[in-house]
Amino acid sequence: MSPTAASTRTGRRIEVAVRERAKLGEGPTWDPATGRMVWVDILSARIHTFDPADGRRTVMATEQHVGAALPRAGGGLVVNLRDGIGLYGPGGDFSWLVHDPVPGRRGNDAAVAPDGALWAGSMRYDEAPGGGTLIRVVRDPSGGSAAVTDTRAVTVGNGTGWSPDGRTMYYIDTPTGRIDRFRADRHSPGEPLVDQGPLATIEPGTGYPDGLTVDADGCVWVALWDGAAIRRYTPDGELDRTVELPVLRPTSCAFGGPGLRDLYITTARVGVVGPHPLTGSLLVLPDAGQGVPDTPFAG
Repeated sequence: MSPTAASTRTGRRIEVAVRERAKLGEGPTWDPATGRMVWVDILSARIHTFDPADGRRTVMATEQHVGAALPRAGGGLVVNLRDGIGLYGPGGDFSWLVHDPVPGRRGNDAAVAPDGALWAGSMRYDEAPGGGTLIRVVRDPSGGSAAVTDTRAVTVGNGTGWSPDGRTMYYIDTPTGRIDRFRADRHSPGEPLVDQGPLATIEPGTGYPDGLTVDADGCVWVALWDGAAIRRYTPDGELDRTVELPVLRPTSCAFGGPGLRDLYITTARVGVVGPHPLTGSLLVLPDAGQGVPDTPFAG
């Protein structure tokens, strides 16, 4: 990893984990089973992995645009594709879990809840208002079909995460400019999410909220698309840290590495004009805080 000239307002330096030219890097997720960071390039239809211990990388092509790739409890990955939710087995075999093609729509960000269910967002390519969805997906215990128990209309289904105690679900529909909060511990599948109001609203002109992660203190880290920064908000919604970045379009962030202490940041070069040499790379802020282990998909 090589240092850049950028730093946070607390003085820590941003480093380059993987120098890449991803069109739309997204969805960083730490896989403890392999000790690797998993992330995707949506528009290039690629799933990337990176091992910080030895620097080794892998790149796997998918047949469709891929919005997210997350570890499964039995090995392999669950993927949020253009036409629905798919499964890769440990050996690389593919099968559909939810096949629901809609012309002009694709999968976007996704996350696994503490109960092992997948919450997957989608959006229209033209970003038409209300053209996307947020769905909750669980797999039949026998390993057969899936049940889609919740469907919510959104525009750009994006960052999703949970408080360490599992009581609060955080969610971003990017055009709203908000990080919304929902009651998670009393949510019954099939029932509307209980809205607890926004955690924070991003001020106009400072970027748009994209992907997020939640740390062990219950603070929410959010990437600001067109804002060249990551922000950390306390559980009370107070802004307490800003990480300034050498790229205009960070897309998401996640803790990984030994002890889940390092914050990895995906970035995008789509639509960026001008000389931005690190745009599309996977960045890392060493020793940024303390992450929480992600739950693998129970399917």
